[in-house]
Amino acid sequence: MRMTVLKAHYDGKVLVPDEPVDLPVNCALEVQVKTLEAKDSSQGPAPQGSAVSDKPLLRLAQLLEELPDNPNWPADGAAQHDHYLYGTAKRR
Repeated sequence: MRMTVLKAHYDGKVLVPDEPVDLPVNCALEVQVKTLEAKDSSQGPAPQGSAVSDKPLLRLAQLLEELPDNPNWPADGAAQHDHYLYGTAKRR
């Protein structure tokens, strides 16, 4: 019997591994839980009990708000995304 140490976080419902797991599907496991000190949320999963940990898109939006505005970005980027991505003619 080999022993594997996994780092995981609890999302309020289940334990979620923080990295890929190399285990056979449907294998029986014995889990021993040892809590670790919470990491800074910018370094990994949000701390246990955080509402953001259940909403990764919300966390992404918060991170994007921290970026500075770029004055070179087009103001009509969303409306004209085909033009900027694929070089099609601008729509009127």
